[in-house]
Amino acid sequence: MSKVVPNPACVLRLTVLIVTLAHLCYAQTPQKQFLDAHNAARAAVGVGPLVWDQTVANYAQRYANSHRVDCKMVHSKGPYGENLAWSSGDMSIPGAVKMWVDEKRFYDYNSNSCIGGKTCGHYTQVVWRKSKRLGCAKVRCNTRGTFITCNYDPPGNWNGERPYSMAE
Repeated sequence: MSKVVPNPACVLRLTVLIVTLAHLCYAQTPQKQFLDAHNAARAAVGVGPLVWDQTVANYAQRYANSHRVDCKMVHSKGPYGENLAWSSGDMSIPGAVKMWVDEKRFYDYNSNSCIGGKTCGHYTQVVWRKSKRLGCAKVRCNTRGTFITCNYDPPGNWNGERPYSMAE
């Protein structure tokens, strides 16, 4: 009986194929990227995770599609809370959510307000405890920029309410 000796080139090709397939299987979908980035920020302040909602996502996609021509940063004034992001290049999903979450440094919990005239409402919407469902979309614009919108149901940022409780 003869001994089978594997061909090193075949072993290498097979290894590359397995690694490539494994990467594809575990690649993060846009939906997962949006959820993971939001839920990490929410967990940091003790707020429960958002879940993906296809109805909210469809709304976000329709609105994003309507901005492909000009990438104009105008809120939809729809039934959901909303964060928008724009870049002249290809902005990543985690990069957009990070931009909103980075406003945390301007949010003062004790006064429940933004400090120093800075913007913090994108951050407070991300961590709004009463928001439970998320839907987002990303489009590349004809101007070669990127337009990203995330919508939250129910919406947040109500006057006089805190986005989360320190006791949660």
